[in-house]
Amino acid sequence: MALGWQEIVLILLVVLLLFGAKRLPEVGKALGKGIREFKDAMKGIDEEK
Repeated sequence: MALGWQEIVLILLVVLLLFGAKRLPEVGKALGKGIREFKDAMKGIDEEK
């Protein structure tokens, strides 16, 4: 399941409306950190096998 550019733009607009422009960098930073931690955890599980 891949997202097209229309879906990505819609998601970004909704996030902008919910959090406002001032908090958007904070939200992006937290999201990136969460994704990075998830990938690291998945890599750790793969290495244990």
